[in-house]
Amino acid sequence: MEKKKVFALRLKEELYTAIEQWAADEFRSTNGQLEWIINKALKDARRISPPKTETDEEEKVQ
Repeated sequence: MEKKKVFALRLKEELYTAIEQWAADEFRSTNGQLEWIINKALKDARRISPPKTETDEEEKVQ
């Protein structure tokens, strides 16, 4: 299991409520939703690589 960093995050109540509702709509915890949002933003900004898929590996072979 990957090691996770714990830290405090201060959010405006309105922002937290919106994230909390979004998380509930997608059956995630609020923490899980925040992690998903941050991960997606980093991928979109090309700050981290998207995970490799089987399709990626098949394209390299051909």
